[in-house]
Amino acid sequence: MTTHHLTYPGKTLFQLVEAKAKEIPEEPALEFYGKKITYRTLVRQVERAARAFVRSGIQPGDRVTISMPNTPALLYAFYALNRIGAVANMIHPLSAENEIVFYLNLSRSKMILTPDMFADRAEAAAAKADHPVKLLVYRMQDDLPLPAACAFTLMKGRRYLRWPHGEGQERWSRFLRRGDEAAALPEIPFDKTRTAVILYSGGTSGKPKGICLSDLNINACAIQAMDSIEETNFAGAKMLSCMPGFHGFGLGINLHLVLIHGGVCILMPTFNAKSYAQMLMKKQPNFIAGVPTIFEALLHLPELDGADLSFLRGMFCGGDSLSVELKKKVDAFLKAHRASIQVREGYGLTECVTASCLTPRDDYRPGSIGLPFADTEYRIVEPGTENEMPRGQDGEIILTGPTVMLGYLDDPEETGRTLRALADGKTWLYTGDLGFMDEEGFVYFRQRIKRMIITNGYNVYPGQIENAIDSLPEVAYSCVIGVKDPRRMQRVKAFVVLKEGIAGDEAMKGRILEHLKKHIAGYALPKEIEFRGELPHTLVGKIAYRQIQDEADSESERAMRACG
Repeated sequence: MTTHHLTYPGKTLFQLVEAKAKEIPEEPALEFYGKKITYRTLVRQVERAARAFVRSGIQPGDRVTISMPNTPALLYAFYALNRIGAVANMIHPLSAENEIVFYLNLSRSKMILTPDMFADRAEAAAAKADHPVKLLVYRMQDDLPLPAACAFTLMKGRRYLRWPHGEGQERWSRFLRRGDEAAALPEIPFDKTRTAVILYSGGTSGKPKGICLSDLNINACAIQAMDSIEETNFAGAKMLSCMPGFHGFGLGINLHLVLIHGGVCILMPTFNAKSYAQMLMKKQPNFIAGVPTIFEALLHLPELDGADLSFLRGMFCGGDSLSVELKKKVDAFLKAHRASIQVREGYGLTECVTASCLTPRDDYRPGSIGLPFADTEYRIVEPGTENEMPRGQDGEIILTGPTVMLGYLDDPEETGRTLRALADGKTWLYTGDLGFMDEEGFVYFRQRIKRMIITNGYNVYPGQIENAIDSLPEVAYSCVIGVKDPRRMQRVKAFVVLKEGIAGDEAMKGRILEHLKKHIAGYALPKEIEFRGELPHTLVGKIAYRQIQDEADSESERAMRACG
């Protein structure tokens, strides 16, 4: 078990980055398609954006939604809001229109920053919000080197040049120019009880919840993770930052950890396996972190045949459980490509930023998710209780430490179910996950108690999809599950019972999908829709989703075995 303790400076997120910039001002902090940005320039741009927000009326405590891929602008906006004591409300740029409305209303955001290619959704959502929301429109070419910017504009960017085009809309680059004028920036003292960031996940009810995280939460996560990574000389190290900033893993590990320790974030705004492999070979990063889907994809890419990956010093997997079989394959792949490392698995959830447990560098135990971070304590209890389970026996994983969230936004009832003050005086996070701990303190994850589906590392909530499907007049009821998938880990499948007289044909499937696209993000859309005459129910009349899940898992395993 980890017994040593770490020091967490009483500084905000921005102040830690600023401190590092004072140490190494001319060293690169970001790289974006060949454009290198030093720590000095990063801080200057953050303060420029901070002045622009102040001149636009954003005050300490105000919320601004950032709906952005990994670009320099995301980091300028994120740290600028932190610099002035405002709150960054981080959401997926592919969120559906009605989801954006929900996020804007829940957070009471005064602005939303989004790329021009998704501005139509943000514009429609802002118009539907129950309060005024200003739209800031970002163009990718503004952050690209000149030749790449011209090529991007000709190939893709010209489709979206009409944005912004109305009242209450402004181009991000023009907005930033407001920051060229003098504006007094407020002094923001460190306050570990202040919400700095809102991320989204599902609470125990499955409905998306705003997770309120403090400066301490995210700083502690980055400091603890570096301690567990066991890197004594991270300065100048390069991280291929593919995991997005609206994701706890992306924000806490791929971005913030790197910047407060003097590394370089090689920003990737989108992911596909081929471009990832090309970036891997061209940039030769020292560290890569991602979900199992990314690493599984690398095994099959001809671009990496015979590649020398000896430049890798660390590979970290999170966002979903890494199967023993996939770890063996990835480790063999690394060895065959001259890398001296193994893939290491982390475990956590957005309610504690991201990872809070990591497999040690040289002590892997099959099925284990490793040891808790320093200053983070794990227990295994009888689900929903304080009763601790004996070592080796399954129970609910609960944890406590400096990364545990402040609570769910405007939802004290859900917060009370998830965060509990126990007899030891500590506040414990009830994860809703099943696992056990061995005699030496290694933690093992079994399965999620909640029904949440994880596909490509993103959380998908069955209840949200079921509600949307069931709202169609032709549908009697539905059940949504995650089916095992060798690429995505899980794929979303919907079982639908139609009302009498309605044909379950391809046209009906198309109608359901078109309806869902208005309410559900693209990554959460069902990959399969199966019509049934009826679905099994429990004795109390609820849909027996566990039975449906087991049947689908058995069918999926048979199919995968048949495919070899």
